[in-house]
Amino acid sequence: MQLPRWWELGDPCAWTGQGRGTRRMSPATTGTFLLTVYTIFSKVHSDRNVYPSAGVLFVHVLEREYFKGEFPPYPKPGEISNDPITFNTNLMGYPDRPGWLRYIQRTPYSDGVLYGSPTAENVGKPTIIEITAYNRRTFETARHNLIINIMSAEEFPLPYQAEFFIKNMNVEEMLASEVLGDFLGAVKNVWQPERLNAINITSALDRGGRVPLPINDMKEGVYVMVGADVPFSSCLREVENPQNQLRCSQEMEPVITCDKKFRTQFYIDWCKISLVDKTKQVSTYQEVVRGEGILADGGEYKPPSDSLKSRDYYTDFLITLAVPSAVALVLFLILAYIMCCRREGVEKRNMQTPDIQLVHHSAIQKSTKELRDMSKNREIAWPLSTLPVFHPVTGEIIPPLHTDNFDSTSMPLMQTQQNLPHQTQIPQQQTTGEY
Repeated sequence: MQLPRWWELGDPCAWTGQGRGTRRMSPATTGTFLLTVYTIFSKVHSDRNVYPSAGVLFVHVLEREYFKGEFPPYPKPGEISNDPITFNTNLMGYPDRPGWLRYIQRTPYSDGVLYGSPTAENVGKPTIIEITAYNRRTFETARHNLIINIMSAEEFPLPYQAEFFIKNMNVEEMLASEVLGDFLGAVKNVWQPERLNAINITSALDRGGRVPLPINDMKEGVYVMVGADVPFSSCLREVENPQNQLRCSQEMEPVITCDKKFRTQFYIDWCKISLVDKTKQVSTYQEVVRGEGILADGGEYKPPSDSLKSRDYYTDFLITLAVPSAVALVLFLILAYIMCCRREGVEKRNMQTPDIQLVHHSAIQKSTKELRDMSKNREIAWPLSTLPVFHPVTGEIIPPLHTDNFDSTSMPLMQTQQNLPHQTQIPQQQTTGEY
C-alpha cells in the first residue's frame, strides 16, 4: 500500500508533532490519535480509495500539482507551471456533495480541501465523489473519482465531547495536519485522556458569523469539536462557575488557568466553549400513543381507479360567463339612462340663468367670434369694439378713423396726439415773461 501525499490525521506512522515524515510518534502521543484514514491509489489513475472512520474527522486535500499533469500541453520534467485551477465536487449522480462533506478553496492558486465527519448511516456504503478540475487559463477539464469507504469506529461516539472556538484561525489553516496536531496536543495536556479524536471542524461563517474586515490580518474563526473517553478536567469546568459566567455575560474574558497552554498559538474564546456529556443525556424518544388527531395506519396508498365518471362542465361554464355578463349589462343600461335621458337641456339652463349674466355671456361670444374672424384676414377694418364711439368732450358720435379701403398695415401701432384728428387740445400755460 502506497501512502498518499495528502495526509491522514492520526496515523501514528505518518504524523509527528513537528511535521510530516517517517518518524514515529512517542508512545504517549500514539495512544491519543487513533484516527486512521488510509488513502490507497488504485491502478486506475483517475480513481482513489480512502477509508475514513465514522464520527472522526476526515480530510482530503486536492493538490493542484497533482492535476497539472492532466492538462495539455503536458509539462516537461522539471518545468514549473502555475496555471489557476479550481475544483468542483459532487456525489456521483447528484448535483452536490453529501451533507456531512464540505469543500473549501480560497483562490485558484491554492489547494482545495474536502473535510467533514462521516455519519454512521453510511457505514459500509461506498460514496463516490466526482472531482472535476478546471484550468482557468486553457479552459481544459479533468475528472477523477474519489471512493470513500466509511468504516465503523470503536466506541463511537466518544462519551465526552468539547467544542472550542478559535478566533485566530481560518478553517483551511486549522485543517493542516501540523496545526491541528498542535491543537490536539494542547488539549491532551489539559484533559489527559486515553483516547482523543478530532470529530469535526466548522467555519464560523457556517454558524452565522460575519466576514471579518481585511485589516490587521483578522481571521474568520473556526469551531473544533474533539471527543475523549474520560470526564472533563477541572480546567475545562472552570468556565461553568458563576464568576466566569458573569464575566461572559458582561462580554469580558473569563479567568481560565489553563489558557496559557493555548495562548502561544491559539486564541480561544472560552465563553463559547461547549461541553457535552453523552452519558448524562436522557433519551427523548417517546412512544407514539394513537388518539385524537393521529390517524391510524391505513397501509399503502391506493390511487383512484381509471373508471371514473366524466363530469359535465357546460353548466359551470355558462354560470361563469352569464352572471358577470348580466351584471355588466345592467350597469351599462343604468349609465346610459343617466347620461342620455336625464339631460336638462339648454332652454332650462337659460331659464334658470339671470338675464344680465346671459347678456355678458353673449357679448363675450360676439367679441370672441369677431377676433377669430380677424385672425383669418388681417386686411379688414379694425373691430368696432376698439374704436371710440362718443367724443370725450362734446359727446358727439365720432365717424370711423378710416374708410374700408384704408390700408391698416401702414398705420402705426401707437398714435401720438398729432395723429389723432379728434383729439381735444389742452391749453398750454403761458410763461411769466409775456405779461
